[in-house]
Amino acid sequence: MAVDGEDPTSWLLTPDERGNAGTRIDAAHPGRAWSTGNHVRPLVHGKTYFAELFERIEATRDGDLVFFTDWQGDADERLTGEPGSEVAEVLGRADERGVDVRGLVWRSHWEGFGFTAGENRRLGKELQDRGAEALLDMRVRMGGSHHQKMVVIRHQDDPSRDIAYVGGIDLCHSRRDDSDHHGDPQPLSMADEYGPTPPWHDIQAAISGPAVHDVETVFRERWEDPTPLSRSPVNVLSDMIHRLDRSPDPLPAQSPPPPEVPDGSHVVQLLRTYPDLRANRDYDFAHGGERSVARGYSKALAKARRIVYIEDQYLWGTHVGGVFTDALRQHEDLHVIAVVPLHPDLEGASRTAQLLGRRRAMREMIRAAPERVAIFGIENHAGTPVYVHAKTCIIDDVWATVGSDNFNRRSWTHDSELSAVVVDLAGEEATSTYARRLRLTLAAEHLDRTDSLDDCVEGVDMLAAYTESADRLDSWYAGGCVGPRPAGRLRRMFPPEIGPLRRAMALVPYLLLHDPDGRPRRLRGTDEF
Repeated sequence: MAVDGEDPTSWLLTPDERGNAGTRIDAAHPGRAWSTGNHVRPLVHGKTYFAELFERIEATRDGDLVFFTDWQGDADERLTGEPGSEVAEVLGRADERGVDVRGLVWRSHWEGFGFTAGENRRLGKELQDRGAEALLDMRVRMGGSHHQKMVVIRHQDDPSRDIAYVGGIDLCHSRRDDSDHHGDPQPLSMADEYGPTPPWHDIQAAISGPAVHDVETVFRERWEDPTPLSRSPVNVLSDMIHRLDRSPDPLPAQSPPPPEVPDGSHVVQLLRTYPDLRANRDYDFAHGGERSVARGYSKALAKARRIVYIEDQYLWGTHVGGVFTDALRQHEDLHVIAVVPLHPDLEGASRTAQLLGRRRAMREMIRAAPERVAIFGIENHAGTPVYVHAKTCIIDDVWATVGSDNFNRRSWTHDSELSAVVVDLAGEEATSTYARRLRLTLAAEHLDRTDSLDDCVEGVDMLAAYTESADRLDSWYAGGCVGPRPAGRLRRMFPPEIGPLRRAMALVPYLLLHDPDGRPRRLRGTDEF
């Protein structure tokens, strides 16, 4: 928890600390880089998020707005599992009712490299054929991506109903899983360990209140950026062949922020990553890029005293490991608990590069405080690994984030990212009810608990509870799975063992392809963001 009497908003970045003089994201609250009077609900699991999103979009009417961004999209993904709930159908129906539907979908790299250019193009094409304006956006660095995943819904007649969703869940296959973790019936192919319907763990934040306006501003800045959606002649020709729109139409004037939520105690700060695109390709709203994700985490981790709880897809690299190492060395009571995938998502050459990145971060952290750092993966009750795609971090039950960014240099500098930080002013003794509730909700699932979680309230106790649960399950497997399977889904993880030759061979693809640096040249080779 925070120091008694400390203002929890002191954990947040100031407008100057955001480091982007070109943005208007904070214009609605001058002097503050956050909004107050909000209510945020973490939606754990894609099935939960998709069901609510379906209802919210279906309830929109003539004159309302639906804006979205997506890294990966599948037109036929069913939000509820039922016919008629497909992403393109739901958004298309909304546009035909008079809703202004706009989307920015990452164009994606070629399918031959394991990406989803064809499906993303299909989503854009189907929506354009229905009258919605969904554009393929490739305003990124070489090898980069637009990784933001958000939906904004605004109502012409009742702004109190406005809502924004920010997090890690794409509108695509494999995401519609629940707490049982049997996977989405519409799966994507992954590494063999995850089976035919890969189990998927993810989180999206549902935001009500003035912060909806801030999320909408993020979309508007990207939409109104005058830089061409793609400069590639190949892409221009492809769009002509597929008759895809390449020219964003003007947006309607932005409405004022929604009213504060009654008893809304959540302060929301949006953190973003945009790379340095250089010279005439640079973003109109982020000259030199924006690295408030990296800056926000760095500031909050410097204040950490008791517990850092992470669920993340990657947790890679020396830059990330160094931030944690500094905090662990400075504060002897600090404990770090991380939940990550048991295995990389892909087979082949990329796997070694991913393991190298994981090894770098894990080794640094564990060396700094071997008794105060523990890393876990999760599996379902059938023993199938669950792919952890969630991106959340909770520090001292004061500062909590849900977003699209991972703990790696790519997310902190190279791709576009969006994360929502929440500080809850209604907490007791500077403890955020929101942050603690989210942390314990996740603990209850991983420990298979329906009863008290008193032994997880303090960081050192939660680390012990996780370790004991994982050790019981690991021992059951080591003993030949004799007797009933112990409760819990956690498995202990340690830095991957990779031989010197394999490490050397993986280093270049890791640095250039998996974890590149999108900072301006003057910052490269430093620990500054």
